[in-house]
Amino acid sequence: MKSMKTWVISAAAAATLLGLAGCAGMSQQDTNTAIGAGAGAVGGAVLTGGSAVGTVGGAVVGGVIGHEISKDDKK
Repeated sequence: MKSMKTWVISAAAAATLLGLAGCAGMSQQDTNTAIGAGAGAVGGAVLTGGSAVGTVGGAVVGGVIGHEISKDDKK
């Protein structure tokens, strides 16, 4: 049982590091889009009791909001 717990913690740490490394070259707008999508997915899952449609819908809405918030005002 202890080896399984160690494996799960190691896998989670590796996934976190890989995810953060993938964000290294992103612009501020891309980062805000990703953060908005993640937060929206969590919010959608919580509000709909974990339904897939709610999670995906929340991710889409959060991603759009994150993208639009950081849009460049220069035109």
